[in-house]
Amino acid sequence: MSSAILHFAGELMSSWWIYLALWGFAALDGFFPAVPSETLVVTAGVFAASTGEPNLFAVIAVAAIGAFIGDHISYALGRGAGGRMLDRVKPGTKRHNAVMWARTALAERGGLVLVVARYVPGGRTAVTLTMGSVRYPLRRFSPYAALAAISWGVYCTLVGYIGGKAFEDNPLKGVILGIGLALGVTLVVELVRHRLKKRQPKVEPEPEMTSFQA
Repeated sequence: MSSAILHFAGELMSSWWIYLALWGFAALDGFFPAVPSETLVVTAGVFAASTGEPNLFAVIAVAAIGAFIGDHISYALGRGAGGRMLDRVKPGTKRHNAVMWARTALAERGGLVLVVARYVPGGRTAVTLTMGSVRYPLRRFSPYAALAAISWGVYCTLVGYIGGKAFEDNPLKGVILGIGLALGVTLVVELVRHRLKKRQPKVEPEPEMTSFQA
């Protein structure tokens, strides 16, 4: 069973179609978080280390470009909806908590929160939608989106590459290790975020703090 999976994965990773898949998944993940783009990029990094295909640098570039485009689509959706999509999120849910965090963090730290949101579950979409809905200037949004996309592409690919190097003879174990490392980093970020949140008094973002001049 595992050999059949490895054979199929190897065929996929050696095809040029993998670059289109990486781009598409990374873009879709920007506004549809159910798409497992991180897992695909990590897997590509594993095979880049163990078999040499796909090309490591191409994986980073394609994933980053896809993520950059996806962020701008999410931003446009938020700007066009005027915040209605976020206002309909049910209170008490994880998505609602992510939206509240995004609004508060954006008011406090501006565009830098977009980079941090890459490593917060549900944070990326919540932040990009929020930045669009509050009319965060596109000329300021794009550079932060580029930084976030490049850092994410490098991070996911190299995490997979480390797993692939650790298990060059068994890419499946490399994928498991790579995904485990990615989940570990996400867990650490979440723990740090919650500890910092507990130390700060709860302050609701004021209306004027969530409006920006274009």
